[in-house]
Amino acid sequence: MTDDRHSLSLNTHYYNYRADNSVRPLLRNMKIIFTIVSLLFTLAAGAQTTADPVVMTVNGVPVYRSEFIYSYNKNNGEEVIDRKTVEEYADLYVNYRLKVVAALEAHLDTMASFRKEYLQYRDRQVLPAIVTDADVMAEAHRLYDVQKASIGPQGLVQPAHILLRLSQKASAKEQEAAKARIDSIYGVLQNGGDFEQLAKDFSQDPGTAKRGGLLPWIAVNQTLKEFEEVAFSLQTGEMSKPFLSPAGYHIILMKGRKQLEPFDTVLNDILKFIERRNIRESIALRKVDAIVKVSDGSKTNEEVMQQYADSIAAVDSDKKWLFKEYHDGLLLYEASNRMVWEKAAKDEAGQEAFFKANKKKYKWDAPRYRGIAYFVRDGKDVKEVEKCLKKLDFEDWNEKLHATFNADSTKRIRAEKGIFKRGDNAVVDRLVFKADTTFKMPEGFVEAAVYGKKLKAPKVYTDVRGLVVSDYQERLEQEWIADLRRRYAVVINYDVLKTIPSYADITK
Repeated sequence: MTDDRHSLSLNTHYYNYRADNSVRPLLRNMKIIFTIVSLLFTLAAGAQTTADPVVMTVNGVPVYRSEFIYSYNKNNGEEVIDRKTVEEYADLYVNYRLKVVAALEAHLDTMASFRKEYLQYRDRQVLPAIVTDADVMAEAHRLYDVQKASIGPQGLVQPAHILLRLSQKASAKEQEAAKARIDSIYGVLQNGGDFEQLAKDFSQDPGTAKRGGLLPWIAVNQTLKEFEEVAFSLQTGEMSKPFLSPAGYHIILMKGRKQLEPFDTVLNDILKFIERRNIRESIALRKVDAIVKVSDGSKTNEEVMQQYADSIAAVDSDKKWLFKEYHDGLLLYEASNRMVWEKAAKDEAGQEAFFKANKKKYKWDAPRYRGIAYFVRDGKDVKEVEKCLKKLDFEDWNEKLHATFNADSTKRIRAEKGIFKRGDNAVVDRLVFKADTTFKMPEGFVEAAVYGKKLKAPKVYTDVRGLVVSDYQERLEQEWIADLRRRYAVVINYDVLKTIPSYADITK
């Protein structure tokens, strides 16, 4: 989430935090772990003032040097064009913290939408940290065992087949023809015909024909019952007689049989499967559920996730400030939307008053044309368009044009409405600004025309609404910040601030 003035950007990335090596020891020692974490926080708080001094307080809330450095470096890196000095950024950062204070006092952090979005973000950061290498290996063994059990003692087979498709509603004549054809192919095979080539030439299974009829390795219960019974009855190198399944007539050549490969042989494939299917998240959620279950109701899933987040933050200050940044960024967005962005966008009376008070600011460097450029299928509609729009407000033109000329399947008019400067529209350039321009007439249309008025300067605020809203937002923000600075105390420790290196100092 970013402040539109400060560009306090947030990065979303995962943190690889190593927990215990298995679920069972983790459950057994969970109370000890969280007790230690709490102790770490207590000790850290005691040492905070010396190891990490306060660079400022905003409404009595301290901002530590490490937090400020994290934010400053993140927003004044190599890719940033408008880099700030530490002193310049401190002033912007104060504004940011003041807005967060206001959001907290308005209890925006209690909104269901805020809680949902923040917790989703926190969980995306925390869940990967819960999973250890041992957890992943245990899951790989579990998946292997499930696969091994599903394959059973018959193992895997890899058949190649030739298929002649036959609808189950086929007539007796069609059945007879298909049977004769598959028997003919079988006869060729018995006399030394090449199975692979015949499959390419005659098989009607497009997925396998180009591979000479070769199917992937299959286990029991993975294909049609009729096909499976024949396939698993064959030995490697053995060919079946033609047989019928719901798909049609088949001939099978058994290419190979095997049992499931040993675990170590397929481990890399299983690990890739775990990553591809995002099974790590499922592992993590199962661990959290197990901790909640063993607590006998003393912990909720939410509490366990927060404890994990706290334990991560205790050993990684960047992660600590990242959590806080996202939390505060969401508050900042909601507060700014209420106090500035949405407020300005909806306040048409305020926009109009702001325009009238600052009218000179919006003077154009060249005339504009407020109106429409349009094409008609019938030249008579040019007059009709003028009559249609003559007594209407500019804002209502599009709706009226559509209702009058394009309501049915025949689109009589194609129009573009706007406030055009020279170069915006070729029709306007030619017919209004008398420029030597050309334009292509759409197919089926016979005449181009314009309707509107040429203006030397904007008459009403809607002529420059985008600029007015933007400037009005800026005014509201300035007033909001001024009010916040009057309401809340800000104390900056300049001695600490001077110890923070700027981007220029770092890159020397």
